[in-house]
Order: sequence, then C-alpha cells, then structure tokens
Amino acid sequence: MSASRPAEGSFDAAAGRRPTLTQVAALAGVSLKTASRALNDEPNVAEATGRRVREAADRLGYRLNGIARELRRGATSALVGLISGDLTNPFYSAVASGIERELRQHGLQLVTANNDEDAELEQSLVDAFLQRRVRALLVVPSGEHHDYLAIEGNRGVPFVFLDRPPDEATADAVLIDNVGGARAAAEHLLAGGHRRIALVADLARMAPQRARIDSFVAAMKAAGNEEWEPYLRTDVHDVRRAEETVRELLELEPRPTAVFTTNNRLTTGALRALRGHTDPPALVGFDDFDLADVIGTTVVAHDSVAMGREAARLAHERISGFRGPARTVTISTTVIPRGSGERPPR
Repeated sequence: MSASRPAEGSFDAAAGRRPTLTQVAALAGVSLKTASRALNDEPNVAEATGRRVREAADRLGYRLNGIARELRRGATSALVGLISGDLTNPFYSAVASGIERELRQHGLQLVTANNDEDAELEQSLVDAFLQRRVRALLVVPSGEHHDYLAIEGNRGVPFVFLDRPPDEATADAVLIDNVGGARAAAEHLLAGGHRRIALVADLARMAPQRARIDSFVAAMKAAGNEEWEPYLRTDVHDVRRAEETVRELLELEPRPTAVFTTNNRLTTGALRALRGHTDPPALVGFDDFDLADVIGTTVVAHDSVAMGREAARLAHERISGFRGPARTVTISTTVIPRGSGERPPR
C-alpha cells in the first residue's frame, strides 16, 4: 500500500515544512501584499478577497506570528520572562507555577529558560529576553554580579529577583527567610539533644546557601556547641553527591547523630544514603517536597508557589506604572516535625 501524500500547498508535518504567506497568496490567487493586508485586517481589502485569503490560510494551516507582528510595530509583547535554575527541581517548578497563575489574571503569559547556574548563560538569556521586548523579567540569579543590568539600563523593563538578592543592581526581590529557617532547624536538633550535627550544604557561593550555612553556624556557637565542626560539608550540588557525602559521614568515628541538608535535592540524596539503616541519624531538610509527609521527613517548609505569586505581583505593579523604590518580600519558613528530625541521639 502506498503512503499518502499531503495535498498540494498543505503543511507537511512529517517533513517539518510550515506553510508560508507566499503559499497562501498563491492558493488564494492574490499578491503577497494583498494576502498580508487581508490576514492583518487592514482596510481596503474587498470582503470576498479577504474571505478567499482566510480560507486559503485555513486550508494550509497557516497562522500569523502575532508576537512578531506586534514587535515590528514597536509594541511590547504580553510575555514575561523567567530565568531560573533547572525546572525539573520541584522548587523551581512550584515557583514558576505561582508566577504563571498570577500573570494569567492580568492577561500576561510566562516564558521560561534555565540558566543552569551559569552566569554567562544567564547574561545571554537576559539579553535575549530584552531583545524580544518582554514586559518584565524575573530572575533566579546564578551569577554574583549584576552590574551589567545597570549598564544596559534594563531597556525600561522591570526586573524582579527571586530566591537570591540582586548584587550591584536595584530591583524588587522575593526571598526566603533563609536565616530564620536554618536557625530553627539547628535549634530543633539541639533541643533534641544532638551535638554532633552534620551540615550538608549546596554551593557556598550562592547567597541563600551562604545565609543558611552562616545561620546554622551562629546557632551552634550560641549554644556553645563545637562538636558539629568535623561534620561540615559544603559545595554538595546534586543528589548523587549528597548521597555519597552522607555515606562518608556515617563512616566517621564517632559518626554524626543528626544531619541538616540545605535544600530538597540534598535531602533526597541523604534519604537514599540512610535507606536500610537500622539506626539512622536524625534528619532535617530545608525545602518541603512531594511525599515528605508520607515517608516522615522533617523539613523547613516555605510556600514556593506564594513566592512565585509575589514576584509576579511585584512585576505587574511595575508594568502598571509603579515607580517607587525597590521592594523586598520575605517568604516565611516553619519547621514541620514528621519523625526523621525527632530521632534521639545514640
């Protein structure tokens, strides 16, 4: 049986060829200029001609690029950009969800890109979004310096920083109470009688991680506890390395009686390392995650969706004309005891 062939002038999806305005004009029997005017609802196009052009466009599956058309006319788009870390991380996907829900109420659409914790990539993504005239740009920064934003003058586009405060740039920001959350976790474990408390942290150069590390250390010093110091591990950046790190900690003598992990990925790695242990150390993780309540993992929780909503709200207010000073919104944290963080020291 022979394979069917697409009708002449139609969009061949298998071949990846999209219909062009030239094909629409040819099928409708009009000039390219007339086809363009008809599809853009411009005046001085006969009703019958316009109908014939639209029917040809429908037959071919041709669609106007509305965004490009508006940009050519000098208008801004209805798009708001988000540059974040890996969206497969539940934290970033929850933030994006909150942003999208809030923007939708104002007729705005969210487009996203990952910076992969690469400062140079982040800067190129910022430039790409600005070239496309997004209405606002939300950034979870990977780099430590943002002076290039001041040099560019933002091109009139408002910026909102999430999770990490801007450096060398004045902009709105939505941050987590990293200091309060880490202190609460440390105090929770100290109150449970733990002294040999391991700290497993992500990249220390990142502001949120630095704040969590410093706050944990301050809580240990305030309690007069020095027994935790041999168990400090930083720059543990993914699940696999977290699992390896916690396994290594458990081989020490004496081993830690408790572990505090500073984000959800590291908590996942710790849980894998503790799987099957008959006498595991206590565990508290920063960031809640799916099924943490089911498996009984104590966490420092915060509302990531609310974080996204707040960022979108600040952006929309700037788009709508607010010209006040830069604002910072802090998302609160709370320790949720579920069992893993309440194991006694042994």
